[in-house]
Amino acid sequence: MISHAIDDTGAAVAIAAPVRRVVSLVPSLTEAVALTAPDLLVGATDWCSHPPDLDVVRVRGTKNPDVERVIGLRPDLALANFEENRPADLDALRAAGVPVWVTVIRTLPEALESLERMLAACGAVPPHWLGEARTAWSGLLDAPPPPRFRAIVPVWRRPWMVLGRGTFAGDVLARLGVANLYADAAERYPKVPLDELTGTDADLVVLPDEPYAFTATDGPEAFPNLPAALVSGRHLTWYGPSLARARKVLTCALERA
Repeated sequence: MISHAIDDTGAAVAIAAPVRRVVSLVPSLTEAVALTAPDLLVGATDWCSHPPDLDVVRVRGTKNPDVERVIGLRPDLALANFEENRPADLDALRAAGVPVWVTVIRTLPEALESLERMLAACGAVPPHWLGEARTAWSGLLDAPPPPRFRAIVPVWRRPWMVLGRGTFAGDVLARLGVANLYADAAERYPKVPLDELTGTDADLVVLPDEPYAFTATDGPEAFPNLPAALVSGRHLTWYGPSLARARKVLTCALERA
């Protein structure tokens, strides 16, 4: 039986029901499926690190998946993200007859809705962790509170890159009272010279441990006049089961800065 569903991009996806084999090309989505319907997952990227005991076929990275290996796994559905995965790779999967579900996640409310719809496309019922995430973020889903901090949020160095416009991580921080100074940048992840970053009127620098692994000895020294909040990149940038604890984890890190 073939059912047709609409993914986050508005594309119609023809899905053979019931779904029995899923390949995920995004770490967040991998964790979401693995903790909801683990028997479905047959393939994931090399970067899919959660859950730690995940035992599936690896298909290289999000930006360079082994398309032929994915096709060879005969998935009923491949899961992707508009930002994480390249359109050319997804088109190649579609051309080989693999249905591809693409998520578009730029805000926390989008994440919660998108994950529920994606899991439904896999034939899974809403998991307990999704309800826990909604509860954990209750009171902050309608609109961000007034900002308490004006921050710059580097995500890479050599060259320095920061969170820019329309990012999920920026929205999460806004709901915790952290205003991203580059939220109106033309790019989602602009490259900004360090002298410009240190010359802003920011009163906080937020340093996640992924994608660049900022640490207490690698990052804060570049911003000697700013308090630094070292935060969990998984809880800041992943949209999945980590959302159930993200508010508490990130708030504690911000309060320690």
